Amino acid sequence: MPGGHEVLLTRRHFLYGVAGVAAVAVVGGGAAWAAGKSDDDDALKRLKVPEDAVTTSNDLEEMENYEDAVTLVGSAKLPFGTLVWCSDDAVAACLLPTESAKPLAEVGLLDLASAECTTIIEHAVGEDKGFEIYDVRANSAGVIWTEADILDNIWRVYSAALSGTTLGEPQLLDEGDVNWEMPTLAVAGGFGFWQRLPQLEGNARVEDSLLKRAAFGTADAQVVYASQGRMACPPTSCGESIVATPRARTSGTYYQLTHLDAATGEVTDACVLPSSMKPMECGWGKTGFSFAFDGIYSYGEGIANLGTYLPLESPEAVSLTAVNEEEAQAEENEVKGEAPYLPAANANAGTAAYSDVPWFRFAANPYTVPSWCGNWLLIRGNTQVVAIDLAGYRYAPLPLEEGSNDYNDYLASTHMGNRAVTFSNVDYTPIGGEQQKHCLVRIWEPAS
Repeated sequence: MPGGHEVLLTRRHFLYGVAGVAAVAVVGGGAAWAAGKSDDDDALKRLKVPEDAVTTSNDLEEMENYEDAVTLVGSAKLPFGTLVWCSDDAVAACLLPTESAKPLAEVGLLDLASAECTTIIEHAVGEDKGFEIYDVRANSAGVIWTEADILDNIWRVYSAALSGTTLGEPQLLDEGDVNWEMPTLAVAGGFGFWQRLPQLEGNARVEDSLLKRAAFGTADAQVVYASQGRMACPPTSCGESIVATPRARTSGTYYQLTHLDAATGEVTDACVLPSSMKPMECGWGKTGFSFAFDGIYSYGEGIANLGTYLPLESPEAVSLTAVNEEEAQAEENEVKGEAPYLPAANANAGTAAYSDVPWFRFAANPYTVPSWCGNWLLIRGNTQVVAIDLAGYRYAPLPLEEGSNDYNDYLASTHMGNRAVTFSNVDYTPIGGEQQKHCLVRIWEPAS
């Protein structure tokens, strides 16, 4: 790895698909800003957390009853193999496998109040040309999805506004060929977001990675963030905001956790990780950024281990508005049609604030981005989802459903709210009973 650093241990990434075809593309992206620009790596501050500043999940007390943390308020049985994503308290997006070869998958919208799922997209827009639906995200305002023709190596990104369960006219937002990886998706506020990455060995490999957006109901695509180099992980939907992980513009490899307001596209927080530390996921919550490593580093002090990290308390708010000549440079770049950059001084301010607070590590293999259900932090690690009271130093594992497969429960939610969604694919036959084969989606609220 660059800088003489070495990863001592890594674990395998697990992917699973729909009807034998991968339903999720693991990619990354970049913004209408580009990450902190610096001619000298030494000018860029990096997150520095001492080992004695980190509390781990091993220090927490297990609660006797999970119902003291969260309450099961609804559930739904969907087709086996369904994938679920949730980024607000009203709806969740569902990629529903079918029993036919065409279409392979449909898009459903799960109402979190009634636990009823409505199919809103039955066929790919380009089905007659060999396209299938591969990925989807949705909130109360709209839906964004990808379609691909895998025989010709072509993908397209579409979105549409929502009114209840009524889908508006699909809008073609972007398309690419074999030189570009299939984008990863996110939704926030009234916008759909997607990350566009060049293939490592394709003709576009020297191009910037892009995080783009479009307002639901329009085809007006805008670059929100440009990254010189590949983003570390997919963008994360955080309700009214989004998190991306571009590379800082330095000679070394530094990934910058970047929080953007969905409505304005402005960077509202940033934190730079130590050299060559690459998060597998990044989120946002009540105490700021969260990020996860699926390997162990031989450097980094308190943030060198496998697991999910986040501050125990919120860092002091830092203004990230460009100033003076740096602001003028950003405006000049915009005039040239280039993506402006986030000045290093501002990224440094955010990084310093995060270095000054105590941290928490959930010491388990990370699988999904954490979510907040009221004041309870929900994290999926190892075999199940856990509800954590950071202030009270206690936790409660959520119960597993009998017959859930090797993946057990997955956390579908990635936002802060008063509802959280988990799902598991169940396949078992009770003694003397009928086979149970379905995707069980469960909806949780904070205990009163």
